Order: sequence, then C-alpha cells, then structure tokens
Amino acid sequence: MKTMKTMKNRYYLIMLIPLISLSCIHNDVYLKYKSITTRGWDKDSLYTFDVPIQDTSTYYNIYLNIRNRGEYPYQNLWFFLSKTTPDSIQTKDSIECYLADNHGKWLGTGIGSVLQMAVLYKQHVKFNKVGIYHYSINHGMRDSVLVGINDIGMEVEKVSKQ
Repeated sequence: MKTMKTMKNRYYLIMLIPLISLSCIHNDVYLKYKSITTRGWDKDSLYTFDVPIQDTSTYYNIYLNIRNRGEYPYQNLWFFLSKTTPDSIQTKDSIECYLADNHGKWLGTGIGSVLQMAVLYKQHVKFNKVGIYHYSINHGMRDSVLVGINDIGMEVEKVSKQ
C-alpha cells in the first residue's frame, strides 16, 4: 500500500511535467546568429538575415541580438539596418543600443567573457505580405574595424495574444 506522502509526491510530479513543457514553448518565428570574424567587424561588412513570414494576421516583435566581449571599447553601438520586403520595398533605419551603463558596467547577461544583449528593434508590428523579408545590418560606429563583438543576431517572435 502506498503511503500518503508517495501519492502526494506523484501528484506534484504529474502537475509539474505540463508546466515544464509549457515553459519550453517559444513564439520564435526566426532566430539566427552570424559570427563576426575574430579580426573585428569591418565597417563595410553586411550581415544578412532572410526572415520567412507566413502569417500576416498576427503581430510580431523584432530583436537585434548582440554578443560582445569585455574588450568592446564603447558604451553604445550604432547599427544601420536595411529591410527589403517580398515586393521589393526597401526601408532603412539607424538604431542605437547601450551595452554598458554610465559607470561601464555591462548590461548584457552571460557567463565568462561573452555577454548577450537582446535589443528590441520593433514591437507589435504586422507584416503586410507573406514571403521573405531580407534584413541587412552593418555597424555605424566610427571605427573602420570594430573589435569586441562576437556575433550579431536577429530574432522575430509572434506576440502572445492578450
């Protein structure tokens, strides 16, 4: 005969499994990183991301993800971003993000010498056409070769219904 404590533990385990499963569900439509050469990020180097969009009825959040090392020499980082829609309409944008606070403390998270920072680029946006949205990103800093950046990434997620 099972004890009451064993039955109680089994009940908690049965209740915990669906919660753990739900916590693993992500709304990511697209998530990709591009590695930057160890020499540094050349001012003329473009990193491209082709984001497939199938659902035009939902809203999305778009993030730029940066992985940097402690040797990155600045507090902020400027990006130039170009977007081309499936029907060849092109838009350009300039984005500034802060990787460190005013005292030089890194704002990203991570273990060891590499920190990761997700920067919200666009929030609660709709895509008008189904197809591939082509994004290209280059840095907008004054350095011709920017050191201390490991990877640049793009993430597009569906916004949860409210």
